[in-house]
Amino acid sequence: MYRIPGFHFEDHIFRLPLDHDDPAGGAIEVFGREVLSGDGAHSHRPWLVFLQGGPGFESPRPLAAGGWLSKAVERYRVLLLDQRGTGRSTPQVPENITALGDAAAQSEHLARFRADAIVRDCEAIRSELGVERWTVLGQSFGGFCAVHYLSSAPEGLSGVMITGGLPGLETSAEDVYRRTYPLTRTKNEQLFARFPQLEGRVRAVFDRLQRGDVVLPCGDPLTPERLQLVGSQLGFSYGAAQLHYLFERAFVPGADALSRAFLRGVEGMQAFDTNPFYAILHEACYAQGGATAWAADRVRGEFPEFAPPVAGGAPLFTGEMVYPWFFEQIGALRGLAEVGDLLAHRSDWPALYDPAALGRNKVPVAALIYHDDMFVPADLSIETAGRIKGLEPWITNEHEHDGLRADGANVFDKLHARL
Repeated sequence: MYRIPGFHFEDHIFRLPLDHDDPAGGAIEVFGREVLSGDGAHSHRPWLVFLQGGPGFESPRPLAAGGWLSKAVERYRVLLLDQRGTGRSTPQVPENITALGDAAAQSEHLARFRADAIVRDCEAIRSELGVERWTVLGQSFGGFCAVHYLSSAPEGLSGVMITGGLPGLETSAEDVYRRTYPLTRTKNEQLFARFPQLEGRVRAVFDRLQRGDVVLPCGDPLTPERLQLVGSQLGFSYGAAQLHYLFERAFVPGADALSRAFLRGVEGMQAFDTNPFYAILHEACYAQGGATAWAADRVRGEFPEFAPPVAGGAPLFTGEMVYPWFFEQIGALRGLAEVGDLLAHRSDWPALYDPAALGRNKVPVAALIYHDDMFVPADLSIETAGRIKGLEPWITNEHEHDGLRADGANVFDKLHARL
């Protein structure tokens, strides 16, 4: 056990099957960090499991007391779970993935890292810890996992809280992107209205990229389409200001070269080298019974304003979309192009949600729906909220998608009260 002021921590490593239907077919480790209140009064408290957003990102690493976690440990023993393949849970990084064999072998392996497997990990861990039932807090993709949990193993749950993560129960990836492209366009309009000088700076940078000679510190080329990806920041409370500050020092003073500070800032907004699941399995989190077939790329054709800007063209940032060119332009992903394509065209994905079971739900559920969410369309979330029996929704435009991080104590208290 170790501590920082306000928290005690205890690390847990669980050895679990790679495939829960084939326990003899290989094992992985799944890491969980138990967080206890600093007063040490925790042994009698119930458990709460935190499921992080993503897919493909590890659980938070607390640096100081505060936020939702400080509120949570007043009532719970919290387990910050590194979902399989992330953080310290047998991480699936490019080097490990390519060592699995050919692309077909890699595809079969990676297909076992979706929400359904994550929930079965949770159930195995709950059993190993001897916990009768526990509460789950799911943020974004973690909310998708929580809805699958309610569909498949509600007997393990005493309550569920979801922030920005109520998926459409029968929604395709195309359905999602036909909503998120217009939402992203609106966020762009708000960005340039809020910072009137920014559009000219952004145009100048995109024009400079037309020469094709700009390289990021990691060695990858900075292309117009890769720069567009920084628009994912617009889905967060601080994102517009962050882009304003990024572009205000884009050029080396008195020169026609992009500054190292700018290039490093762009690279820092993209974690494909350390978290490749985001690129490989992002669209698969929507897949049920059919292939996604690079849905974001196909649907983009319906919104030509999001084409990479040409010289003098109007700049427009993209959002939480994944494209096949990632595996050409992003050095860390180049060896994964074939497996990425196999997963994109895989058609035998099982259903993730059971609308009939959710309609009979008996587990208390509270869900925060962000009215202006750029990543998880509110209309789909509101529809789903009405199909989960007993769910208590909280719909607000006070926060962006990162409300749990930006105003965690308040969000946790309000959401918990709804249970």
